[in-house]
Amino acid sequence: MALSRIIKPNQFLFKSTKLTPPCSWLLLPCKTLLFPSNQRRPICTKHRNDDFLSPDQISISNAFVSVLFKHPFSPNNPELNNLAPLLTPKVVEAVLNNLKKWRLAHQFFTWASSQHCYKHNIYAYNTMASILSRARQNAPLKALALDIVDSRCSMNPGALGFLIRCLGSVGLADEANNLFDQVKRIGLCVPSTYSYSCLLEALSKSRLIDLVEIRLKEMEDLGLEFDKYTMTPVLQVYCSSGQSDKALAVFNEMLEKGWVDGHVFSILVVAFSKWGEVDKAIELIDRMEERGIRLNEKTFFVLIHGFVSESRMDKALQLFNKARKLGFCHSVSLFDVIIGGLCNNNEREKALLLYSEMKELGINPDSGILMKLISSFSEKEEVLDRLLQECWEDVSSQPKNLLYSSVLEGLVRNGSIDTAYGLLRMVMGNDRNGGNVLAKYFLDEKEVISLNTNSFTSVINGLLDAGKVDTALTLFREMIQFGCNPTLLLYNGLIDALCKLNRLEESCELLRQMKEMGLEPTNFTHNCIFGCLCQLEDVKGAVDLVRKMRFYGHEPWIKYSTLLVKNLCKHGKAVEACKFLTDMSQEGFLPDMITYSAVINGLIEIKSVDTGVELFQDICARGYCPDVISYNILIKALCKAKRVTEAECLVNDMVLKGLVPSAVTYNYLIDGWCNNGEIDQAMLCFSKMFGKEREANVITYTTLVDGLCDFGRPDDALKLWDEMDRKGCVPNRIAYHALINGLCKCGRSSAALVHFNVMKEKEMKPDNYLYIALISAFLLDTNLPSVLDMLKELVDVGNLPSPQDKNFPVIKDAICKLSEDARTSSSIRELIEEGRIPDVSHSEGVEDRHKPSI
Repeated sequence: MALSRIIKPNQFLFKSTKLTPPCSWLLLPCKTLLFPSNQRRPICTKHRNDDFLSPDQISISNAFVSVLFKHPFSPNNPELNNLAPLLTPKVVEAVLNNLKKWRLAHQFFTWASSQHCYKHNIYAYNTMASILSRARQNAPLKALALDIVDSRCSMNPGALGFLIRCLGSVGLADEANNLFDQVKRIGLCVPSTYSYSCLLEALSKSRLIDLVEIRLKEMEDLGLEFDKYTMTPVLQVYCSSGQSDKALAVFNEMLEKGWVDGHVFSILVVAFSKWGEVDKAIELIDRMEERGIRLNEKTFFVLIHGFVSESRMDKALQLFNKARKLGFCHSVSLFDVIIGGLCNNNEREKALLLYSEMKELGINPDSGILMKLISSFSEKEEVLDRLLQECWEDVSSQPKNLLYSSVLEGLVRNGSIDTAYGLLRMVMGNDRNGGNVLAKYFLDEKEVISLNTNSFTSVINGLLDAGKVDTALTLFREMIQFGCNPTLLLYNGLIDALCKLNRLEESCELLRQMKEMGLEPTNFTHNCIFGCLCQLEDVKGAVDLVRKMRFYGHEPWIKYSTLLVKNLCKHGKAVEACKFLTDMSQEGFLPDMITYSAVINGLIEIKSVDTGVELFQDICARGYCPDVISYNILIKALCKAKRVTEAECLVNDMVLKGLVPSAVTYNYLIDGWCNNGEIDQAMLCFSKMFGKEREANVITYTTLVDGLCDFGRPDDALKLWDEMDRKGCVPNRIAYHALINGLCKCGRSSAALVHFNVMKEKEMKPDNYLYIALISAFLLDTNLPSVLDMLKELVDVGNLPSPQDKNFPVIKDAICKLSEDARTSSSIRELIEEGRIPDVSHSEGVEDRHKPSI
């Protein structure tokens, strides 16, 4: 593309790009760049040079205007009717242009159209269209467009373009597109490149990309030439829709043809900014400057603001310096944006330097800039003191109360709450000798600071955020004594903080004070206290408050009801939780399924599975739709109670209701069938998981492996283990324990040892009972060398059971048999002599050996 010539090699910008619309201009080869002088196109139609109003026409139009200004409009006004025979389209245009109110203009226009022997021409229509579009009156403008077609009003291409632009300026792009087609079809006008350009502009404003591309193809088929005004809206629509590749292709073609000016340039560079392509925007600016094309002041401001919003202060400052060189940086608003961005970035020294430069340029900082600086420098008293000293000449011209509030808010925002609190108390007249270095600026007897509610509110809220609730309460009481009335928000903040600390009585006292002051509690107020009651498990208090809330039209938050239910169930009070939900329902506040699920789970925990099932069935009958989690709670309980058939019925019920059982659901069923001794049912359930597109997880496989080994089917267990590996399900430590222990119980000690070694290679630490299982299995196989190896390893890891351990008989038996075998006896004697294993030849000696020394 053309721009590849002005971008350095290997730079990011403007690689060759192809567009999807079949427009030949997009596929033209690169040619020598031309930059002819910009030729301005007309943006609206005008009268022909010889179409001036005659003196008589001027007199007639003035007479109409005089009548319309003199009396409220009436179509039966005799003065209007007397002038009606003198109507001409030029007179109507002149009258419309002299009427300031769109409604009066529209009434006159409608009246004129109904007069005998008069018919509007396209210029009269366009004058009315211009008035309606400026007034944003879409409904009469749409009706006007339909009337133009119905009246078969002929027009030239320029007039058509102007009418299309009027429609497009108020977002009536579809109406503009339809009007364009009807005018062509009926033959009222043969559109030109200008007409099409106006239509493209209207479509572009509404981001109708498909229609823009269709119209471009249509122009090409008609042999109409494209120009700058054709392609500018095309560039705009691609930029506004985020289609960067197409936007770059259009821009490159426009650059090649010399159509890029400051406006076209700004469209693309602003788009880069909006896309977050800050570096590309800056590079484009540099390349265009080499071509002598610069941004205007407005575009500079938009870009700098965008870069600041993206926290790209480096690029914002770079662009700011460019604008300053061009003489554009004399706007206080631009300094405000840059200084604010630097303050937010904690680049305070740069912000202060820019502030000084601003003053040198003779630009007076407004209160907004000063407040930004003060808020930024409020981290430490000393730093803020230095800032106030440097800026006091400007600061002192601002209202002291505004300045004081900004200092307090800045200190609070930056976490210097103690400093803010001390400064407030000093201005209140307390702690005059508190040592606050900022007090000197606000204790001037000539200009006394008038404290208001806002001053107290910012500090109280800061104290609450810092967890200093008691200090906040003290300051709150002092504020009332000072004569400042607390706001509802302030009461709510204090009540919320107290409730989170379970200080219920103080919260209720504040609520009472609120009502005495005529402040009505909000839904938030009541729910703060409701949440506190729920946290304290005060069921009666919670229900009583709910009754009061209903009076105010407030609704208790479900999360607090659920919290109370869970807390009650956690402490074995599931029956009380059920009663609470019943009371809530009677008050008209129905709990949600999460709350009910918590109660059902609580009932199950206290061994009331049947009560949980009954409650579940009851809420289903009342129209609740339990989710998978709710079903899983019951399914798990039924399976643990060995009522797996009932659990499976619940799964079928889930499916009928359109719910998809999860892997957890099937895991509960599989575990239940295994515990019931029905391993085939467990395997059948396992096969259904894949049919339901629910992948089995490591828990599923572990449960089945354990079950298969329990039923003496080690080969099936090993096949399932291999399947787990093929499906990418990685076994964990528990899975290895289940397999190795199961294989040992089935007499497959060699296979168990293989997996035991694999487990250790994966750095999974075996439990003590796994060593015992392997030793037992090797003893049964009379594989004494392996028993010795396992015993030594158990001793080395320091997990040899004590004589009081239930597994010690296995160790005792192993030591005895190893001592009697010639192959292992010498090794056992060495271990006994080293004191690493007990001598079990005499039981009394064993017991003595393990008695604690006195």
